[in-house]
Amino acid sequence: MEIDAKKILIILQGSVGDVVRAIPLANLLREAYPKARIAWAIEAAAFPLIEGHPAIDQPIVFDRKRWWRTLPPFLRRIREEKFDLVLDLQRILKSGLVSWWSGAAVRVGFHRSEAKEGNWIFNNHRIAAAGQSVSKLEHYLKFADYLGVPTRPIRWQLSLAPAEERRVDQLLGGRSGRFAAYFVGSRWESKLWFPAETAACADEIERRYGLAAVLLGSAADAEFARRVAGAASGPTVNLVGETSLREAVGVLRRARVAVGPDTGLMHVAAAVGTPVVSLWGATSPERTGPYGFQDLVVRGKAPCAPCYLRRCPIGRACMRSIDIAEIVAKVGKALRLNPVNHGSMAL
Repeated sequence: MEIDAKKILIILQGSVGDVVRAIPLANLLREAYPKARIAWAIEAAAFPLIEGHPAIDQPIVFDRKRWWRTLPPFLRRIREEKFDLVLDLQRILKSGLVSWWSGAAVRVGFHRSEAKEGNWIFNNHRIAAAGQSVSKLEHYLKFADYLGVPTRPIRWQLSLAPAEERRVDQLLGGRSGRFAAYFVGSRWESKLWFPAETAACADEIERRYGLAAVLLGSAADAEFARRVAGAASGPTVNLVGETSLREAVGVLRRARVAVGPDTGLMHVAAAVGTPVVSLWGATSPERTGPYGFQDLVVRGKAPCAPCYLRRCPIGRACMRSIDIAEIVAKVGKALRLNPVNHGSMAL
């Protein structure tokens, strides 16, 4: 399907990981529609990822924490923009309602079998079913396919302002390029690894490869990180709860390698080109693994894995089974992929 769109709306108000994986689609739309005005309806938590991004002319931010106050002006702005084309990448009820409310003549969503909560009712065009084995990033690119837009190259173009780069310098204290980043948190308890094992892994990687440990995560992960830092014997910089999302982008870009479970920062690391050794148990890397680094996946073993449960009733047996030696070997492989740090380049 080809459409001469002058105003395009992307709807994806979801998690950091989802937004990261949709940015390549936004770049492809910018190339295909160089004169169009491209907007993105997004929530505040992930907004920093597209703030100032060259593919996005107009972020439309919804503050979910104060939804009773922010919803009316948000919807009013969506309607007033008079979009020609809407791409509903979220496939749930609320995104479908936003798509329908826009009044756009062409509203593209997921196939009925892959939409949720009746989302498909609100969109008048739908991409073909892709199945659960396709990665989320490739699934988003099916929207480009539907519009007749080439689906390559895959680019993120995540870059920081000079002041932000200087702040990253300060946070790292001169360690740029000589450290491994560990993203330690997750919104799902079932995805978490363990503080003692994380510390032991960091110590072995420092002993084997000379890489100090830099811990990243949100304020909610502070206790986990404190326990890691307390158990580690090697040099450790605890930045958990100390960085903005954009500063975390800069830290991950300067790391030689990143290690951790299925979470948003895993996808950020992959987007800036840092090799990611990812740890899996409750979820599957086939659908949500870091783009380009499937060969660095480490899977926990348990009869019930992947279970897709947010909380584990048996003590995270799958994550408990993860072997530190396997992670260390994968880090060695990653370092051969990334022999020098890539500084502040925008990917």
